[in-house]
Amino acid sequence: MSEQDAYKTADSTYAVVSGACWRVGVVKFLALFIAAITSTHAAAAEADYVNAHCQGVIEYRLPDRTRVDCLIPDHAVEYDYGKKWAEAIGQSLHYAMHTGRRAGIVFISLDGPDIYGIERARKLIGHYNLPIDILATLSVVPQ
Repeated sequence: MSEQDAYKTADSTYAVVSGACWRVGVVKFLALFIAAITSTHAAAAEADYVNAHCQGVIEYRLPDRTRVDCLIPDHAVEYDYGKKWAEAIGQSLHYAMHTGRRAGIVFISLDGPDIYGIERARKLIGHYNLPIDILATLSVVPQ
């Protein structure tokens, strides 16, 4: 068998590279590990924005055990990255329903996908006349 051949066993696929066998499972594990680190970093950064900008109750707990990122007198506010625009719309409406306050979103915009997502949210909110206010778009990382 040459060094670049691949073969299958009953439980996984192996590729022979320079005389060493590498399990495809190792590559999958590393990809999942990197994704987990990235999502943990994003969640921590989102919390930093909430802590730096919220002028109300942070992480207000609802009866269904979900948490409003920031509860202020007129709004139940969801902080999220622009690329997660659809999730932000759904969560803000959910929070508004449970609190009796108007839905609000503070978008975090760090790159191109965030900007495109925020524009999609604006269009959808306007098209369907959704009771959601985009309160701010933050682009400066809190210190």
